[in-house]
Amino acid sequence: MIPRYSRPEMTALWDPEAKFRIWFEIEAHACDAMAELGIIPKDAAQAIWDKGAFEVARIDEIERETKHDVIAFLTNVAEHVGEPARFLHQGMTSSDVLDTCLAVQLTRATDILLADLDRLLEALKKRAYEFKHTVCLGRSHGIHAEPVTFGLKLANHYAAFARNRARLEQARQEIATCAISGAVGTFANIDPYVEEYVAEKLGLQPEPVSTQVIPRDRHAAFFATLGVIASSMENLAVEVRHLQRTEVREAEEYFSPGQKGSSAMPHKRNPVLTENLTGLARMVRSAVAPAMENVALWHERDISHSSVERMIGPDATITLDFALNRLAGVVEQLLVYPDNMQRNLDQLGGLVYSQRVLLGLTQAGLSREDAYAVVQRNAMKVWEEQRDFLELLKADPEVTIAEKDLEALFDPAYHTKHVDTVFRRVFGED
Repeated sequence: MIPRYSRPEMTALWDPEAKFRIWFEIEAHACDAMAELGIIPKDAAQAIWDKGAFEVARIDEIERETKHDVIAFLTNVAEHVGEPARFLHQGMTSSDVLDTCLAVQLTRATDILLADLDRLLEALKKRAYEFKHTVCLGRSHGIHAEPVTFGLKLANHYAAFARNRARLEQARQEIATCAISGAVGTFANIDPYVEEYVAEKLGLQPEPVSTQVIPRDRHAAFFATLGVIASSMENLAVEVRHLQRTEVREAEEYFSPGQKGSSAMPHKRNPVLTENLTGLARMVRSAVAPAMENVALWHERDISHSSVERMIGPDATITLDFALNRLAGVVEQLLVYPDNMQRNLDQLGGLVYSQRVLLGLTQAGLSREDAYAVVQRNAMKVWEEQRDFLELLKADPEVTIAEKDLEALFDPAYHTKHVDTVFRRVFGED
């Protein structure tokens, strides 16, 4: 991923130096386990820890000849360890190193993403409570519907990201498996204890059946989870973008001193961060289909998945890490305009209370069909003639509700009376 959309901690996980360090730890831990079993000398296992080293440039140089990255790595380590290096990789195959390393990288990446989600959840919760009772328009199909509160809008997104956090925890559990089972996964040349030992040292679980690779349905589920998180991220970003439109302007990205919105038009304050987040969400989701296609491998293994994962592993996690932090910043600094929310509520002369009037007429004795016709007839006059809905209803002889009761139907508090109930369901608090 390009540096523009990268953060150092996540990027460092995918650095070649970090990858080869994990490879070395897998091999060295495996040697410790084999030394415990008496398969290799204990002093040889210790020598690997004491003398083991590698250089990325040297590994690349060897690989240009061998055309095999794991062999190149082992050759370079052996240059430092000397004679005891003959005990490295005993009974193991390349996938034991590659797949276990990928599991370590993805679990560590997940821990960063979980922290990112925690920051976003904290921001959403804080702003939801801040605007818990701030009445604004609910919209369906982009058209004014009925009143909600801005706090409810944010609580909805909080709930989505809370679900996403639970999904990501499950995805972490699924991806955190270790395979040290040798060629075609039979443990013919390596004891299962070695796998169990390495798994424990690296914070993983042994893969129950690894053939020669860890089954890729695990990875498919992991990247699908990242895709769902990205979609939830875009959902919130699109909401902000819509609310920032000039005709709406109920909320707005923070516009910092010295910031410029347009090279041509000095007045512009564009939703550039949330537009960027929409694009980044697309990139994260682009990893999902290849991850799904990686599930179908030939027999006990092939490497058709390998090139895909070398790209989508770093790119998807680095991009999502950056995007979640950007989104958290948007929420933390979001500018909210309650006066504009009220202005928009009043824009259509009370039409947002049409359902209350409909129900009031049915309770007063009209059939639903007749009540609907009365309300819609008056509502269309508001649309077409910019009239006041309540005044039209008062003048309509078919509206049989007393004036005082009719006016009471236009109280926005009616629509917000269960806000506390929803907040308890979302946040679990009184």
